[in-house]
Formats: sequence, C-alpha cells, structure tokens
Amino acid sequence: MSGFFAGGRYWDLNAADVAAMDQARARLAAAGVTDPGHESRLIWAHVAGDAVRFADMVAQRAARVPLSHLLGYRDFYNHRFVVTADVLDPRPDTESIVIAALEQPFAQVLDLGTGSGCILLSLLAEQPQARGLGVDISEAALAVAARNSAALGLDQRADLRLSDWFSKVTGQFDLIISNPPYIAADEMSGLQPEVRLHEPAGALTDHGDGLSCYRIIAAGAPAHLAKGGRLMVEIGPTQARAVSAMFSAAGFTDLAVINDLDGRNRGILGHWQG
Repeated sequence: MSGFFAGGRYWDLNAADVAAMDQARARLAAAGVTDPGHESRLIWAHVAGDAVRFADMVAQRAARVPLSHLLGYRDFYNHRFVVTADVLDPRPDTESIVIAALEQPFAQVLDLGTGSGCILLSLLAEQPQARGLGVDISEAALAVAARNSAALGLDQRADLRLSDWFSKVTGQFDLIISNPPYIAADEMSGLQPEVRLHEPAGALTDHGDGLSCYRIIAAGAPAHLAKGGRLMVEIGPTQARAVSAMFSAAGFTDLAVINDLDGRNRGILGHWQG
C-alpha cells in the first residue's frame, strides 16, 4: 500500500491505484508537463480516486489542457479563484504586482482588464475599507469575475463593468492597476501550448508590438487618478524601458520597476501629482 496527501486529505492507494498513478506520471512527463507527479496527485484528489475520470483528465492534461481548466480553479495570492477558458490563468508572477500595490493604502482602485478579478479582489480582500471597479471588454470574463467576487464576499465593494479600457469608467481613483495584453504578435508562437491554445488571445496579445495597451493606459489614466495616485501595470521582462518612457512622457513621476520572485522586471509604478 502507498498513499499521499492532496486536496486536504490523505489518499490510501492499493496496487492498482499505484500503477495508475505511475502510468499517469509517465504520460504527463512524456507530454512535457513540468511537475507530473504533483499534477497527478492533484488530479487524483480532484476526481476523488475515480479511475475512469482520472484517466480521462490525465489524457486531457497530456494534451496540454491547462491544469486550472481541469480543476476549475487556480490558487493566487491568498485565495482560490474560479478559472475558465474565458480568462487568463492567474500566475505567481502577478502576485508581485499585488504585493507592491499593497505597500501603500488606497480607498478606490480601478483594475483595467480585470479578467478573473484576481488582482482587484486580492487587493480588496486585504483592504477592508477600500472599494474597487474592475472593467473588461469581455462579458464572459466579467461573469467569471462575478463568481469570484461572490465567493469571496466582496460583492458590496467590487463593481464589475463592461468597458473598453476607460470608455465606461467614471470617477477618480487613488490606484489604477492593470495586467494588459503585452505579448507581441510575433512572440505568440513561442508560448507554451497551455497558454497559446487555451487562454483567450485577446487577453494575451495586442496583435501588434505588445505595447499598444500601455499607450492607451498612460494616456487615459491621468483623467481618473486623484492627486498623488498611483498607476501600476504588469509588463513583460523586456518592456521596462519602453513602458517607463511612456509613463514619463504622460507626466508620471517617481517611476519604479517592480521585480518578480525570480528577479525579472514584472511591473512599472508611476505617481500622478496632477
């Protein structure tokens, strides 16, 4: 007999179960999955040891369907978020933006391109007096964000709105934050299959140089920022200089580069003095 802990409990495995787990690990490893043992255990726990469902889900994962799509969730920062093919899969790199945003208090936050709501809702959960607006051009994405908002009990403080960037945004905020589409069109083919084939392309790329969304954000943010407010965006690791230049040209000061846990450039912060 053998077993493991996953999904909040210990799973006892008989000989047939052990064989199924071994086969799953081998299949996922052959498919290029980075941590096949860990993912096999998560899938086993998710299907509660149902051998037929386990085999089916392993086959899908071997075809590089994202694990979050199979499980239906992704853990991000301090919470679990519903994830579907309609939104970006929350990534640990983005947690560095949340951490940096929480270094200063805020009362009103705007999240541009909110997707699953993972950034907005993580921030509101940590700032009980704050209120926020999350906008997205995708109704399907907003539906996912609404599910996450309800699950976290944040409905009364999180407003979700269909908007093409600032088009339906009203009022002023002391924090504007965004993880916009920043992958250049010619970089899309190099993405992992989980991302390239299963995440919404419109949330990944601007179908251009990867910088067009920053131009829109830098130009539109001043009209919606209170004096002393902050603008913070996630970036690709090679985009710090270009995005910083846009922020500076738009009048933002005290610019700073935010690094992720691997030490790569992951965000740009600017202050608006009005």
